[in-house]
Amino acid sequence: MIPDVSQALAWLEKHPQVVKGIRRGLERETLRVTPTGELATTGHPESLGSALTHNWITTDFAEALLEFITPVDGDIDHMLTFMRDIHRHVARELGEERMWPLSMPCYIDDGQNIELAQYGSSNTGRMKTLYREGLKNRYGALMQTISGVHYNFSLPLEFWQARLGVKDAQSGKEEISAGYFRLIRNYYRFGWIIPYLFGASPAICSSFLQGKESSLPFEKTECGMNYLPYATSLRLSDLGYTSKAQSNLGITFNDLATYVAGLKKAIKTPSEEFAMIGLEKDGKRLQINANVLQIENELYAPIRPKRVTGKDESPSDALLRGGIEYIEVRSLDINPFSPIGMDEQQIRFLDLFMIWCVLADAPEMSSDELLCTRTNWNRVILEGRKPGLTLGIGCETAQHLLSKVGKDLFADLRRVAETLDGIAGNNEYQRVCDQLVVCFDDPELTYSARILRSMIDNGIGGTGLALAEQYRQILIQEQLEILTPDALQQEHDASWQRQREREASDTEPFDTWLAKQA
Repeated sequence: MIPDVSQALAWLEKHPQVVKGIRRGLERETLRVTPTGELATTGHPESLGSALTHNWITTDFAEALLEFITPVDGDIDHMLTFMRDIHRHVARELGEERMWPLSMPCYIDDGQNIELAQYGSSNTGRMKTLYREGLKNRYGALMQTISGVHYNFSLPLEFWQARLGVKDAQSGKEEISAGYFRLIRNYYRFGWIIPYLFGASPAICSSFLQGKESSLPFEKTECGMNYLPYATSLRLSDLGYTSKAQSNLGITFNDLATYVAGLKKAIKTPSEEFAMIGLEKDGKRLQINANVLQIENELYAPIRPKRVTGKDESPSDALLRGGIEYIEVRSLDINPFSPIGMDEQQIRFLDLFMIWCVLADAPEMSSDELLCTRTNWNRVILEGRKPGLTLGIGCETAQHLLSKVGKDLFADLRRVAETLDGIAGNNEYQRVCDQLVVCFDDPELTYSARILRSMIDNGIGGTGLALAEQYRQILIQEQLEILTPDALQQEHDASWQRQREREASDTEPFDTWLAKQA
């Protein structure tokens, strides 16, 4: 089932310097909750700066949904320490509120009462809130309170120069983009390994269903928890962060032009379902438009090709201008065993897996085959730890034991690990391989099995609250290491100044401005 990567791995072993200089970034979401575990009803704390313009601390869907962002970094330890500094600072600023340490929320009464993230009176800020209003009306607010971690990854230019013979990033943008699309196609085929190892949402609070029936064969506990005994990541299931409306878009990942064309078509294609919501009711706007996607970021994908956008530039136009700059991995649950929702082991595994994905052959995929890859993902998401579980090749032409496929993949990853460790002069990547490969013989070592044991004993609420309090105490007692109080204060002040300037310069009426964005 695993493609033969031996030639590409031999090439990498001869040219180890080409993977020196990997760049990474992290984004972590977390709900603010009360000491008893309810969703905080307070607004985004003013002391954290402007959610619209702060470089490191913002909000996602709701006022209570924090998002922390690290700068691009070439050093794993530095990046994780920077993220930990953000957590240390925020923990002190939140007073009695805690950061929820799980992907799935708990104790939410009514999704309609969740306050959407507010970004001030600028046209950009108002559009961001209106977009969230559309998400709420299209998919429900509860789905949007699910939290995750995004991992951004890029290979150095030297890799592409040696591998593809390109001269520079601009003239070689088509070839580099094709290389990243190869990575993405392999991710769709084999990325189920991420929820297998690191999925940490095997259960949901019964309140999350809001009284709706589910076709999933849940087992239930007395404390109101629904779980599947072998599930890994219900966050990635149809209960979680997915969209049925998008499943038939036919967007493929074979080349830049067709990918962007598919994305642009989706934001221009009217949706009968979303048209029924309407654009306005009682003088209140309900969504940006009634198209399949309001904006490009509404596309729910487990991985995205990205480029930093210029002023007033859409993500797809940025891709057309400069090609793919980096990859955003979006399949990571919050790591409940880390105070910052992510750890070094995961970063190192993702480095290995991304490099493997870019080296391995990846035949082009039709939109039908892309849908077929979802079968393996769903199997792992709902019953990944089930003894004897098999995965299919392509559209189920043959079946292979998940444990065998996983161990075969790790045999390749170890060779990548030896190359990366050779550069650094240690054995950190190989150690990660040793720690994780055993999960295929003993699924009880996976994150989902470990957290489920606690949830069955203590409930989701009990587990989440105990971890939230434990991490709060750890973080508020730790000293900052990279960020200083002065640097945090300067960014706080500068973010509010940037928001004020943006609001002062917006003289065009919002409706007129919004119409021009279409």
